[in-house]
Amino acid sequence: MEIFFQQLINGIVLGSVYAMVAVGYTMVYGILQLINFAHGEVLMIGAMFGLTCVSILNLLFPGLPDSLVLLISMSSAAFLCPILAAFIERVAYKPLREAPRLAPLITAIGISIILQTLAMIIWGASPRVFPDLLSTETIKIGGAILAPKQVLILIVAVTSMTLLLLLVHKTNLGRAMRAVSESPANASLMGISVDKIIRLTFMLGAALAGIAGVLIALNYNFVHFTMGFLLGLKAFTAAVLGGIGNIAGALLGGLLLGIIESLGAGYIGDLTNGVLGSHYQDIFSFVILIVVLLFRPTGILGEKIADRA
Repeated sequence: MEIFFQQLINGIVLGSVYAMVAVGYTMVYGILQLINFAHGEVLMIGAMFGLTCVSILNLLFPGLPDSLVLLISMSSAAFLCPILAAFIERVAYKPLREAPRLAPLITAIGISIILQTLAMIIWGASPRVFPDLLSTETIKIGGAILAPKQVLILIVAVTSMTLLLLLVHKTNLGRAMRAVSESPANASLMGISVDKIIRLTFMLGAALAGIAGVLIALNYNFVHFTMGFLLGLKAFTAAVLGGIGNIAGALLGGLLLGIIESLGAGYIGDLTNGVLGSHYQDIFSFVILIVVLLFRPTGILGEKIADRA
C-alpha cells in the first residue's frame, strides 16, 4: 500500500506538469486545428533561460534567498517564452493558415529542430545541473515521501490552471478565444481581432510551458537541449487522451497519464527489483496514445465535430 500511495503522489506531481504543457497544445488546436510540435522546445528554452537567470542572480546577488531566485527564474521564463511563441506564430504559422494542414505540421517540426539546435549552440550539448533552490527535507504523508519542490509543483499547477480556467470562462478575452475557436470568420464580423486572439493564445500556452520547464528542471536537477522533445510528446499524448481542444480534457489527461506512468513504472520496478521500472515508464505514454487513437480518437472529454477542411 505504501508503494501505491508513493507512486500515486509521484504520478499526480508528474501529471500536473503534463497538464500545464498539454494546455498549450489543446488551446492552439482548439483555435487553429494545428498541432504545435515546437511547444516542447519552448518549454526547454524556458528551462534553459531559467537556469541562466539563476546563475546570473547567484553571481550578482550571492546573498539573495533561494526562494526569491526561483521566483525570479520562473517569472523570467514566463516572460520570455510568450515572446518566443508570438514570434514563432507570426513568422512560421501565420503565413500558412490557409495552406494544407501538412504544411504547418512540417513547419512545426522544423521549428522544433531549429530551437533544439539554437539551444545546443547557446547552452552547449552537455546536460547542465539545475541547483536545488528549496529545502531537501522531505515531508512524510501516510508512509509516502513528498519533497518541498513537489509541493511547489502542485501549488503552481493548481493555481495556474485555476487562473486559466477563470480567464477562459469569465473574461472578455476568454469569450473572444471561444468565439474564434467556434468560427474565426464570424468572430471577425463581431469585431474581434482574430490575429490578436491567436497570438495571445500561443503566448498563454507558452507562459505555462516556460513555468513548467523551470519546475521540471528543479524537480530533476538538470537541463538539456533535448529535454523538451519527449516531454512535448507526452504532453501531446495527455491532450489527446483528455480530448484535444478541450482545456478540462488536457488537465484530466495530464493527471491520468502521470498516474498511469508512475504506477506502471513503480510496480514493474518492484517486480523486477527496480531493474525495468524506469526503462518501461516512457512506453506507457505511447501505448496509451495508440489505444486512444484506435478506440476513442476524440479523447475522454472530446466531442465528435465536423472536419473544417
